Amino acid sequence: MGVTSPLKGQSHSRSLTRKLLPYVLYALLPIAVFRFYFHPFPFPLSTSDQLPHPNRIILTTSSSSSSSSSSSSSFSREEEIANETPCNYTYGRWVHDKMGPLYNGTTCGTIKEGQNCITHGRPDLGYLYWRWQPSQCNLPRFDPNTFFNLLSNKHIAFVGDSMARNQLESLLCMLATASYPNLVYKNGEDNKFRRWHFASHNITVSVYWSPFLVKGVEKSKTGPDHNELYVDVVDERWGSDLEHIDMVVLSIGHWFLHPAVYYEGGSVLGCHYCPGLNHTEIGFYDVMRKAIKTALKAIIERKSTDGNGIDVFLTSFSPSHFEGEWDKAGACPKTKPYEEGEKMVEGMDADMRSIAIEEMEAAKVNAKKFKGLRLETLDVTKLSLMRPDGHPGPYMYPFPFANGVQEHVQNDCVHWCLPGPIDTWNQIVLEVIRRWSVVSKREE
Repeated sequence: MGVTSPLKGQSHSRSLTRKLLPYVLYALLPIAVFRFYFHPFPFPLSTSDQLPHPNRIILTTSSSSSSSSSSSSSFSREEEIANETPCNYTYGRWVHDKMGPLYNGTTCGTIKEGQNCITHGRPDLGYLYWRWQPSQCNLPRFDPNTFFNLLSNKHIAFVGDSMARNQLESLLCMLATASYPNLVYKNGEDNKFRRWHFASHNITVSVYWSPFLVKGVEKSKTGPDHNELYVDVVDERWGSDLEHIDMVVLSIGHWFLHPAVYYEGGSVLGCHYCPGLNHTEIGFYDVMRKAIKTALKAIIERKSTDGNGIDVFLTSFSPSHFEGEWDKAGACPKTKPYEEGEKMVEGMDADMRSIAIEEMEAAKVNAKKFKGLRLETLDVTKLSLMRPDGHPGPYMYPFPFANGVQEHVQNDCVHWCLPGPIDTWNQIVLEVIRRWSVVSKREE
Protein backbone atom coordinates (compact mmCIF):
# COMPACT_ATOMS: atom_id res chain seq x y z
CA MET A 1 0.00 0.00 0.00
CA GLY A 2 1.50 3.32 -1.02
CA VAL A 3 2.32 6.16 1.39
CA THR A 4 0.59 9.52 0.85
CA SER A 5 2.96 12.39 0.37
CA PRO A 6 2.80 15.13 3.06
CA LEU A 7 2.61 17.82 0.34
CA LYS A 8 -0.23 16.01 -1.33
CA GLY A 9 -2.09 15.81 2.05
CA GLN A 10 -1.60 19.52 2.67
CA SER A 11 -2.88 20.29 -0.83
CA HIS A 12 -5.95 18.15 -0.22
CA SER A 13 -6.58 19.92 3.12
CA ARG A 14 -6.36 23.38 1.51
CA SER A 15 -8.71 22.26 -1.25
CA LEU A 16 -11.23 21.07 1.34
CA THR A 17 -10.98 24.35 3.24
CA ARG A 18 -11.64 26.34 0.08
CA LYS A 19 -14.73 24.25 -0.58
CA LEU A 20 -16.11 24.62 2.96
CA LEU A 21 -15.31 28.34 3.41
CA PRO A 22 -18.30 29.70 1.42
CA TYR A 23 -20.70 27.50 3.37
CA VAL A 24 -19.26 28.73 6.65
CA LEU A 25 -19.65 32.38 5.54
CA TYR A 26 -23.24 31.79 4.44
CA ALA A 27 -23.97 30.28 7.85
CA LEU A 28 -22.36 33.15 9.78
CA LEU A 29 -23.92 35.98 7.73
CA PRO A 30 -27.51 35.63 9.09
CA ILE A 31 -26.15 35.47 12.62
CA ALA A 32 -24.23 38.70 12.08
CA VAL A 33 -27.22 40.45 10.57
CA PHE A 34 -29.45 39.29 13.44
CA ARG A 35 -26.91 40.60 15.99
CA PHE A 36 -26.55 43.99 14.31
CA TYR A 37 -30.32 44.52 13.83
CA PHE A 38 -31.37 43.78 17.39
CA HIS A 39 -28.19 45.04 19.14
CA PRO A 40 -26.80 47.83 16.98
CA PHE A 41 -23.54 49.53 17.77
CA PRO A 42 -23.97 52.88 19.54
CA PHE A 43 -23.26 55.55 16.93
CA PRO A 44 -22.54 59.07 18.20
CA LEU A 45 -25.38 61.60 17.97
CA SER A 46 -25.20 64.22 15.26
CA THR A 47 -25.02 67.90 16.16
CA SER A 48 -28.59 68.41 15.05
CA ASP A 49 -29.75 65.68 17.47
CA GLN A 50 -27.91 67.25 20.38
CA LEU A 51 -29.01 70.86 19.90
CA PRO A 52 -32.70 71.89 19.66
CA HIS A 53 -33.72 74.07 16.72
CA PRO A 54 -33.81 77.67 18.03
CA ASN A 55 -37.07 78.52 16.23
CA ARG A 56 -38.92 75.29 16.90
CA ILE A 57 -42.16 75.63 18.88
CA ILE A 58 -43.37 72.44 20.53
CA LEU A 59 -47.05 72.55 21.40
CA THR A 60 -48.92 70.05 23.53
CA THR A 61 -51.77 67.87 22.40
CA SER A 62 -54.10 65.83 24.56
CA SER A 63 -52.76 62.40 25.52
CA SER A 64 -54.08 59.44 27.45
CA SER A 65 -50.59 58.43 28.66
CA SER A 66 -50.13 58.56 32.43
CA SER A 67 -46.40 57.87 32.65
CA SER A 68 -44.22 60.32 34.56
CA SER A 69 -41.98 60.85 31.55
CA SER A 70 -44.99 61.88 29.45
CA SER A 71 -46.18 64.28 32.15
CA SER A 72 -42.72 65.78 32.44
CA SER A 73 -42.54 66.15 28.66
CA SER A 74 -45.96 67.87 28.53
CA PHE A 75 -44.91 70.23 31.30
CA SER A 76 -41.70 71.18 29.51
CA ARG A 77 -43.59 71.79 26.27
CA GLU A 78 -46.10 74.01 28.06
CA GLU A 79 -43.24 75.95 29.59
CA GLU A 80 -41.72 76.39 26.16
CA ILE A 81 -44.99 77.84 24.83
CA ALA A 82 -45.20 80.23 27.76
CA ASN A 83 -41.64 81.45 27.28
CA GLU A 84 -41.77 81.81 23.51
CA THR A 85 -42.51 85.09 21.78
CA PRO A 86 -46.08 84.78 20.46
CA CYS A 87 -46.06 83.46 16.91
CA ASN A 88 -46.88 85.90 14.13
CA TYR A 89 -49.08 83.81 11.85
CA THR A 90 -49.47 86.68 9.37
CA TYR A 91 -46.27 85.98 7.48
CA GLY A 92 -45.51 82.65 5.84
CA ARG A 93 -46.21 80.59 2.76
CA TRP A 94 -48.42 77.76 1.61
CA VAL A 95 -46.55 74.46 1.36
CA HIS A 96 -47.72 71.17 -0.08
CA ASP A 97 -49.21 68.78 2.46
CA LYS A 98 -49.80 65.12 1.63
CA MET A 99 -52.07 64.58 4.65
CA GLY A 100 -54.95 66.64 3.32
CA PRO A 101 -57.96 67.83 5.38
CA LEU A 102 -59.49 66.31 8.51
CA TYR A 103 -62.89 65.90 6.86
CA ASN A 104 -64.58 65.91 3.46
CA GLY A 105 -67.85 66.93 1.87
CA THR A 106 -69.59 63.68 2.72
CA THR A 107 -68.39 63.14 6.30
CA CYS A 108 -69.53 66.56 7.53
CA GLY A 109 -73.24 67.29 7.57
CA THR A 110 -73.13 70.99 8.45
CA ILE A 111 -71.52 72.37 5.27
CA LYS A 112 -73.59 75.01 3.50
CA GLU A 113 -74.53 73.74 0.05
CA GLY A 114 -72.76 76.59 -1.71
CA GLN A 115 -69.39 75.67 -0.17
CA ASN A 116 -69.59 71.90 -0.63
CA CYS A 117 -67.25 71.89 -3.62
CA ILE A 118 -66.39 68.17 -3.56
CA THR A 119 -69.95 66.89 -3.69
CA HIS A 120 -70.81 69.55 -6.28
CA GLY A 121 -68.36 67.96 -8.67
CA ARG A 122 -65.26 70.13 -8.57
CA PRO A 123 -62.83 67.99 -10.58
CA ASP A 124 -59.49 69.30 -9.29
CA LEU A 125 -58.77 68.37 -5.67
CA GLY A 126 -55.23 69.69 -5.44
CA TYR A 127 -56.46 72.70 -3.44
CA LEU A 128 -57.03 70.35 -0.49
CA TYR A 129 -53.36 69.50 -0.06
CA TRP A 130 -51.76 72.70 1.18
CA ARG A 131 -51.00 73.99 4.66
CA TRP A 132 -49.93 77.38 5.94
CA GLN A 133 -46.35 77.46 7.19
CA PRO A 134 -45.61 80.60 9.25
CA SER A 135 -42.17 82.10 8.75
CA GLN A 136 -40.90 81.78 12.33
CA CYS A 137 -42.87 78.99 13.94
CA ASN A 138 -44.98 75.90 13.31
CA LEU A 139 -48.75 75.73 13.01
CA PRO A 140 -49.79 72.28 14.23
CA ARG A 141 -52.59 70.32 12.63
CA PHE A 142 -55.97 71.03 14.22
CA ASP A 143 -56.68 68.68 17.12
CA PRO A 144 -60.40 68.62 18.01
CA ASN A 145 -59.76 66.96 21.37
CA THR A 146 -57.43 69.78 22.39
CA PHE A 147 -60.13 72.27 21.46
CA PHE A 148 -62.71 70.38 23.51
CA ASN A 149 -60.44 70.19 26.54
CA LEU A 150 -59.59 73.88 26.45
CA LEU A 151 -63.15 75.09 25.91
CA SER A 152 -65.28 72.59 27.81
CA ASN A 153 -68.38 74.15 29.42
CA LYS A 154 -67.98 77.26 27.22
CA HIS A 155 -70.19 79.09 24.73
CA ILE A 156 -68.41 80.11 21.51
CA ALA A 157 -70.15 82.60 19.22
CA PHE A 158 -69.37 83.57 15.63
CA VAL A 159 -70.80 87.00 14.90
CA GLY A 160 -70.81 88.80 11.56
CA ASP A 161 -71.52 88.24 7.90
CA SER A 162 -71.38 85.12 5.74
CA MET A 163 -67.61 84.83 6.31
CA ALA A 164 -68.33 84.34 10.00
CA ARG A 165 -70.75 81.56 9.05
CA ASN A 166 -68.17 80.06 6.67
CA GLN A 167 -65.61 79.93 9.49
CA LEU A 168 -68.17 78.53 11.93
CA GLU A 169 -69.05 75.67 9.58
CA SER A 170 -65.36 74.90 9.11
CA LEU A 171 -64.95 74.59 12.88
CA LEU A 172 -68.04 72.40 13.22
CA CYS A 173 -66.72 70.02 10.57
CA MET A 174 -63.32 69.68 12.24
CA LEU A 175 -64.85 69.17 15.68
CA ALA A 176 -67.34 66.63 14.30
CA THR A 177 -64.43 64.29 13.53
CA ALA A 178 -64.26 63.68 17.30
CA SER A 179 -67.75 64.43 18.61
CA TYR A 180 -71.12 64.94 16.93
CA PRO A 181 -72.75 68.39 17.22
CA ASN A 182 -76.47 68.51 17.98
CA LEU A 183 -78.42 71.37 16.43
CA VAL A 184 -80.45 72.80 19.32
CA TYR A 185 -81.71 76.09 17.88
CA LYS A 186 -82.31 77.74 14.52
CA ASN A 187 -84.11 80.89 13.46
CA GLY A 188 -84.20 83.47 10.72
CA GLU A 189 -84.11 83.34 6.95
CA ASP A 190 -81.50 80.89 5.65
CA ASN A 191 -80.93 79.79 9.28
CA LYS A 192 -78.89 82.88 10.04
CA PHE A 193 -79.15 82.23 13.77
CA ARG A 194 -78.21 78.71 14.84
CA ARG A 195 -76.78 76.93 17.84
CA TRP A 196 -75.16 73.53 18.33
CA HIS A 197 -74.27 71.61 21.46
CA PHE A 198 -71.43 69.13 21.94
CA ALA A 199 -72.71 67.01 24.80
CA SER A 200 -69.38 65.24 25.26
CA HIS A 201 -67.77 68.42 26.66
CA ASN A 202 -70.81 70.67 27.22
CA ILE A 203 -69.66 73.13 24.56
CA THR A 204 -72.12 75.40 22.77
CA VAL A 205 -71.30 76.91 19.37
CA SER A 206 -73.53 79.64 17.92
CA VAL A 207 -73.68 81.82 14.84
CA TYR A 208 -75.28 85.27 14.85
CA TRP A 209 -76.02 87.05 11.59
CA SER A 210 -74.83 90.64 12.03
CA PRO A 211 -73.09 91.88 8.87
CA PHE A 212 -72.22 95.29 10.39
CA LEU A 213 -71.89 94.32 14.10
CA VAL A 214 -73.93 97.45 14.82
CA LYS A 215 -77.67 98.02 14.45
CA GLY A 216 -78.66 97.96 10.81
CA VAL A 217 -81.49 97.63 8.34
CA GLU A 218 -80.56 95.55 5.33
CA LYS A 219 -81.73 96.44 1.85
CA SER A 220 -84.67 94.38 0.65
CA LYS A 221 -87.30 94.15 -2.06
CA THR A 222 -89.94 95.54 0.27
CA GLY A 223 -87.75 98.15 1.97
CA PRO A 224 -84.96 100.56 1.03
CA ASP A 225 -82.62 99.67 -1.82
CA HIS A 226 -79.65 100.47 0.39
CA ASN A 227 -78.47 99.44 3.84
CA GLU A 228 -78.97 101.66 6.88
CA LEU A 229 -76.40 101.55 9.69
CA TYR A 230 -76.47 103.09 13.16
CA VAL A 231 -72.75 103.18 13.82
CA ASP A 232 -72.93 104.02 17.54
CA VAL A 233 -75.49 101.35 18.51
CA VAL A 234 -74.45 97.71 18.90
CA ASP A 235 -76.62 95.05 17.27
CA GLU A 236 -78.54 93.61 20.21
CA ARG A 237 -79.33 90.43 18.31
CA TRP A 238 -75.95 89.28 19.59
CA GLY A 239 -75.14 92.00 22.13
CA SER A 240 -78.00 90.96 24.41
CA ASP A 241 -76.49 87.46 24.69
CA LEU A 242 -72.99 88.59 25.73
CA GLU A 243 -73.70 87.62 29.31
CA HIS A 244 -73.77 83.97 28.21
CA ILE A 245 -70.87 84.06 25.72
CA ASP A 246 -67.33 83.00 26.71
CA MET A 247 -65.60 83.44 23.36
CA VAL A 248 -66.63 85.52 20.36
CA VAL A 249 -65.22 85.62 16.82
CA LEU A 250 -66.19 88.78 14.93
CA SER A 251 -66.03 88.91 11.14
CA ILE A 252 -67.19 91.74 8.87
CA GLY A 253 -66.11 93.50 5.70
CA HIS A 254 -67.82 92.70 2.44
CA TRP A 255 -71.23 94.15 3.36
CA PHE A 256 -69.67 97.59 3.83
CA LEU A 257 -69.06 97.73 0.08
CA HIS A 258 -72.81 97.93 -0.59
CA PRO A 259 -74.74 101.22 -0.91
CA ALA A 260 -75.70 102.51 2.54
CA VAL A 261 -76.87 105.47 4.60
CA TYR A 262 -75.18 105.97 7.96
CA TYR A 263 -76.60 107.36 11.21
CA GLU A 264 -74.82 108.54 14.34
CA GLY A 265 -76.38 110.18 17.37
CA GLY A 266 -79.79 109.97 15.76
CA SER A 267 -78.76 112.04 12.72
CA VAL A 268 -77.58 111.21 9.21
CA LEU A 269 -73.80 110.95 9.17
CA GLY A 270 -73.47 110.48 5.42
CA CYS A 271 -73.70 107.71 2.86
CA HIS A 272 -71.81 105.42 0.55
CA TYR A 273 -72.82 105.29 -3.12
CA CYS A 274 -76.23 106.89 -2.72
CA PRO A 275 -77.05 108.76 -5.95
CA GLY A 276 -80.44 110.43 -5.78
CA LEU A 277 -80.28 110.93 -2.01
CA ASN A 278 -79.41 114.31 -0.54
CA HIS A 279 -76.61 112.96 1.68
CA THR A 280 -72.88 113.55 1.78
CA GLU A 281 -70.79 110.77 0.27
CA ILE A 282 -68.28 109.69 2.95
CA GLY A 283 -67.25 106.24 1.75
CA PHE A 284 -67.21 103.29 4.11
CA TYR A 285 -63.74 103.10 5.73
CA ASP A 286 -64.48 105.42 8.67
CA VAL A 287 -67.89 103.82 9.12
CA MET A 288 -66.40 100.36 9.32
CA ARG A 289 -63.91 101.68 11.90
CA LYS A 290 -66.75 103.16 13.98
CA ALA A 291 -68.71 99.89 13.79
CA ILE A 292 -65.76 97.83 15.04
CA LYS A 293 -65.07 100.38 17.78
CA THR A 294 -68.70 100.27 18.93
CA ALA A 295 -68.76 96.45 18.99
CA LEU A 296 -65.49 96.10 20.92
CA LYS A 297 -66.50 98.83 23.36
CA ALA A 298 -69.80 97.06 24.07
CA ILE A 299 -68.04 93.74 24.67
CA ILE A 300 -65.48 95.24 27.06
CA GLU A 301 -68.02 97.31 29.01
CA ARG A 302 -70.52 94.48 29.44
CA LYS A 303 -68.07 91.65 30.16
CA SER A 304 -65.92 93.71 32.54
CA THR A 305 -68.89 94.07 34.86
CA ASP A 306 -70.29 90.53 34.86
CA GLY A 307 -67.04 89.03 36.20
CA ASN A 308 -66.97 86.13 33.74
CA GLY A 309 -64.44 87.45 31.23
CA ILE A 310 -64.36 86.72 27.50
CA ASP A 311 -61.97 85.84 24.68
CA VAL A 312 -62.40 88.04 21.59
CA PHE A 313 -61.12 87.47 18.07
CA LEU A 314 -61.57 89.98 15.27
CA THR A 315 -61.03 88.37 11.86
CA SER A 316 -59.33 90.66 9.35
CA PHE A 317 -60.64 91.16 5.83
CA SER A 318 -60.64 88.13 3.52
CA PRO A 319 -60.04 89.23 -0.11
CA SER A 320 -62.07 87.96 -3.03
CA HIS A 321 -60.46 86.60 -6.22
CA PHE A 322 -62.72 87.53 -9.11
CA GLU A 323 -60.99 87.66 -12.49
CA GLY A 324 -63.09 89.19 -15.22
CA GLU A 325 -66.86 88.99 -15.09
CA TRP A 326 -68.46 87.31 -12.10
CA ASP A 327 -71.10 85.50 -14.18
CA LYS A 328 -68.74 83.90 -16.69
CA ALA A 329 -66.98 80.56 -16.54
CA GLY A 330 -63.47 80.97 -15.13
CA ALA A 331 -64.21 83.88 -12.80
CA CYS A 332 -61.71 82.45 -10.28
CA PRO A 333 -59.88 79.78 -12.31
CA LYS A 334 -56.66 79.31 -10.32
CA THR A 335 -55.88 75.75 -9.17
CA LYS A 336 -52.93 76.40 -6.82
CA PRO A 337 -51.79 79.08 -4.34
CA TYR A 338 -49.84 82.15 -5.34
CA GLU A 339 -46.14 81.95 -4.62
CA GLU A 340 -44.43 84.37 -2.26
CA GLY A 341 -44.12 87.78 -3.90
CA GLU A 342 -46.56 86.94 -6.67
CA LYS A 343 -49.44 88.78 -4.97
CA MET A 344 -49.26 91.62 -2.45
CA VAL A 345 -51.76 92.88 0.13
CA GLU A 346 -52.60 96.33 -1.20
CA GLY A 347 -55.37 98.81 -1.95
CA MET A 348 -58.74 98.15 -0.32
CA ASP A 349 -57.61 94.80 1.11
CA ALA A 350 -54.73 96.47 2.94
CA ASP A 351 -56.88 99.38 4.17
CA MET A 352 -59.61 97.16 5.59
CA ARG A 353 -57.05 94.92 7.24
CA SER A 354 -55.37 97.94 8.85
CA ILE A 355 -58.66 99.20 10.27
CA ALA A 356 -59.30 95.88 12.02
CA ILE A 357 -55.77 95.69 13.45
CA GLU A 358 -55.72 99.29 14.64
CA GLU A 359 -59.09 99.09 16.35
CA MET A 360 -58.22 95.82 18.04
CA GLU A 361 -54.93 97.24 19.33
CA ALA A 362 -56.78 100.24 20.76
CA ALA A 363 -59.32 97.94 22.40
CA LYS A 364 -56.53 95.87 23.97
CA VAL A 365 -55.28 98.95 25.79
CA ASN A 366 -58.76 99.55 27.19
CA ALA A 367 -59.22 95.88 28.12
CA LYS A 368 -56.03 95.84 30.23
CA LYS A 369 -57.93 97.74 32.91
CA PHE A 370 -60.04 94.67 33.58
CA LYS A 371 -59.40 91.02 34.40
CA GLY A 372 -60.47 88.11 32.24
CA LEU A 373 -60.55 89.94 28.90
CA ARG A 374 -58.28 88.55 26.18
CA LEU A 375 -58.37 90.09 22.71
CA GLU A 376 -56.56 89.24 19.48
CA THR A 377 -56.76 90.01 15.78
CA LEU A 378 -57.12 86.92 13.62
CA ASP A 379 -55.03 88.33 10.78
CA VAL A 380 -55.90 86.14 7.80
CA THR A 381 -55.73 88.71 5.00
CA LYS A 382 -52.41 87.65 3.48
CA LEU A 383 -52.79 83.90 3.86
CA SER A 384 -56.26 84.19 2.31
CA LEU A 385 -55.08 86.44 -0.51
CA MET A 386 -52.54 83.76 -1.45
CA ARG A 387 -55.29 81.16 -2.05
CA PRO A 388 -57.18 82.06 -5.25
CA ASP A 389 -57.75 78.32 -5.75
CA GLY A 390 -59.83 77.82 -2.61
CA HIS A 391 -63.20 79.29 -3.66
CA PRO A 392 -66.25 77.40 -4.93
CA GLY A 393 -66.34 79.39 -8.16
CA PRO A 394 -69.03 77.81 -10.38
CA TYR A 395 -69.26 74.81 -8.00
CA MET A 396 -71.42 76.81 -5.65
CA TYR A 397 -74.08 74.83 -7.54
CA PRO A 398 -73.99 71.08 -8.22
CA PHE A 399 -72.29 70.04 -11.47
CA PRO A 400 -72.58 73.39 -13.26
CA PHE A 401 -71.15 72.06 -16.53
CA ALA A 402 -73.12 68.83 -16.76
CA ASN A 403 -74.82 70.15 -19.90
CA GLY A 404 -71.79 71.98 -21.25
CA VAL A 405 -70.47 75.47 -20.56
CA GLN A 406 -73.33 77.94 -20.36
CA GLU A 407 -73.16 81.60 -21.39
CA HIS A 408 -73.85 82.76 -17.84
CA VAL A 409 -72.46 80.86 -14.86
CA GLN A 410 -72.75 82.33 -11.38
CA ASN A 411 -69.49 82.15 -9.43
CA ASP A 412 -68.57 82.47 -5.77
CA CYS A 413 -65.01 83.80 -5.50
CA VAL A 414 -65.56 85.25 -2.01
CA HIS A 415 -66.40 82.34 0.29
CA TRP A 416 -64.28 79.23 0.75
CA CYS A 417 -64.75 75.59 -0.13
CA LEU A 418 -65.19 73.24 2.82
CA PRO A 419 -62.80 71.70 3.45
CA GLY A 420 -60.44 74.42 2.29
CA PRO A 421 -58.12 77.28 3.25
CA ILE A 422 -60.54 78.68 5.84
CA ASP A 423 -59.81 75.65 8.05
CA THR A 424 -56.45 77.33 8.69
CA TRP A 425 -58.22 80.23 10.39
CA ASN A 426 -59.47 77.87 13.08
CA GLN A 427 -56.06 76.25 13.42
CA ILE A 428 -54.70 79.66 14.35
CA VAL A 429 -57.57 80.33 16.76
CA LEU A 430 -56.82 77.07 18.56
CA GLU A 431 -53.11 77.84 18.89
CA VAL A 432 -53.80 81.30 20.31
CA ILE A 433 -56.24 79.82 22.84
CA ARG A 434 -53.71 77.15 23.76
CA ARG A 435 -51.04 79.75 24.41
CA TRP A 436 -53.46 81.84 26.47
CA SER A 437 -54.25 78.75 28.55
CA VAL A 438 -50.59 77.98 29.24
CA VAL A 439 -49.76 81.57 30.17
CA SER A 440 -52.85 81.75 32.39
CA LYS A 441 -51.83 78.61 34.29
CA ARG A 442 -48.35 79.99 34.87
CA GLU A 443 -49.74 83.25 36.28
CA GLU A 444 -52.06 81.48 38.74
